[in-house]
Amino acid sequence: MIEARQLTKRYGDKTAVDGVDFTVRPGAVTGFLGPNGAGKSTTMRMIIGLDAPTSGTVTVNGRRYARHAAPLHEVGALLEARSIHPGRSAFDHLMALAYTHGITRARVTEVIALTGLESVARKRAGAFSLGMGQRLGIAAALLGDPQTIMLDEPVNGLDPEGVRWIRNLLTGLAAEGRTVFVSSHLMSEMALVADHLIIVGRGRVLADTTVGELVRQAGGDTVVVAAADPAALRRVLAGPGVTITGQPGSEQLSVTGLSARAIGLTAAEHGLALFELTPKSVSLEEAFMDLTKESVEYHSATTTARAA
Repeated sequence: MIEARQLTKRYGDKTAVDGVDFTVRPGAVTGFLGPNGAGKSTTMRMIIGLDAPTSGTVTVNGRRYARHAAPLHEVGALLEARSIHPGRSAFDHLMALAYTHGITRARVTEVIALTGLESVARKRAGAFSLGMGQRLGIAAALLGDPQTIMLDEPVNGLDPEGVRWIRNLLTGLAAEGRTVFVSSHLMSEMALVADHLIIVGRGRVLADTTVGELVRQAGGDTVVVAAADPAALRRVLAGPGVTITGQPGSEQLSVTGLSARAIGLTAAEHGLALFELTPKSVSLEEAFMDLTKESVEYHSATTTARAA
């Protein structure tokens, strides 16, 4: 488990992480999301002691990372896949890490097989592609068989087979009861694997929620209805937890809190004719963009091409 309490990091007059509170629990994949410059990497660096907090605390399994006698057995981290000696083979890189914790040669061979590196295990890591470098970084993170796994952009550079492998790996580790904390910009992957989300912007927590709840709050359970008598339909649908909006004089209503099936059945029971019954679909990416639109630090310019 990872626990951050009022975690703050300042660099001069810039506050990268600002009083962050969150808990990453075992048995689930927790996605760590935010725009560029939101403080994700700084937070992850503080978790494993690469940066010292200006104030506040962050612990892994109840202790600061530096206080663990054998940290590789507590938390496996991938923050920068290319931070390896380019002249070493993948096998030698992992063996060098293994020696620091008394990890066996058999375990090194096991994680090489797990990450699909057998065919390149004796090749120099400096010649690896981005995807193979990612696999080696993940192998290093898993080397100590840790209870907590923290990965920053783990699918970066992987081909479709590799992305699917990562997806299955993360869900499998969580199913074993481990704490899995993953930062990614790929909302489609987070939607598939994350049980929980922590979303940050400008160094602060914007949401600590589930994918389903975030999408629901963004209008993901809204149904658009067009009726011959919208006023009558509004009356029969009204109830606790139901929100109905629409422009005066318009046949169209937006209904939140009832499924399309429930709306259709209620309308039929009261003899009300419907012209449209369309559930509104909101993706995780759309919900994320809506939540973080005021926290984006770097905006791309929009250009219009003109014919010469």
